[in-house]
Amino acid sequence: MVIALIRSELPRMSDSLRKVGELVLADPVAATRGSAAELGRRTGTSQATVTRFCHALGLDSYQHLLIELAQEQGRSQGGDGEGPLSPVLGPDIGPDDDLDHVVAVVAQADLRALRHTVDKLDRESLERAAQALAKARRIDVYGVGGSGIAAREAEARLFGIGCAARGWTEVHAAETSAALLTPSDVAVAISHSGTTREALDPLRLAAERGATTVAVTSDPRSPIAQAADIRLTSASAETSFRRGGYGTRHSVLLIIDCLSARVAQLTYERATAAVALTAHIADGHTARARRR
Repeated sequence: MVIALIRSELPRMSDSLRKVGELVLADPVAATRGSAAELGRRTGTSQATVTRFCHALGLDSYQHLLIELAQEQGRSQGGDGEGPLSPVLGPDIGPDDDLDHVVAVVAQADLRALRHTVDKLDRESLERAAQALAKARRIDVYGVGGSGIAAREAEARLFGIGCAARGWTEVHAAETSAALLTPSDVAVAISHSGTTREALDPLRLAAERGATTVAVTSDPRSPIAQAADIRLTSASAETSFRRGGYGTRHSVLLIIDCLSARVAQLTYERATAAVALTAHIADGHTARARRR
């Protein structure tokens, strides 16, 4: 999991931190041999840079990084067993790889991203966001492109449990809605990079109107994260042909599922009533197999 984390965080790191990350990715086993000072010398940086690199990954120390790398190496050798998907595979899919390899790479990347999202998901922030959504008069969710799909999913999940939620995927409509929010409302912006203007602008406008703001992003240092009252961080699961937001979709949906489940729990009577009142709708549209 730490290798996937380094790979996803590398583009946002400074040049000096990136040198450390690139060496670790190039030879994780060798990186576990020696001290932080030695790793700094090998990368042309310093011990302090290696320490900052660890902190950028959310790790307490260089020793923490060594433990994570050793555990990941153990998993790749079947040490803790990731089930039928062991050993751990890289993110690359070549033109000559068979279908079993393709399935294993994609599935393993997604599973690692989901585990990493669960591990680093701030429970206090998740609870604050759920409490705000449960009490909200109205909920706006902003996102475009791949994040727009997640915004629509958030709308469906929240609306289905009785929340007045709407997903906005067009910037003018999103800003119009944001301008009409009040301190009784919540605005959620979804963006893998955290820099998407179409999500950032309505979020800032919602904040000006006094609404509680929530960011769902893979970069907790991004403009969208910094503009929000509450930040929820997703993890990326990049593979060949699937970069950026495409690789984080499952992690974002996991966060949305956790939020909606907690909101349903906090608004139990309303949520169960909404589910009961709408349960018959899907059944009414179920196609029956034609009998011969």
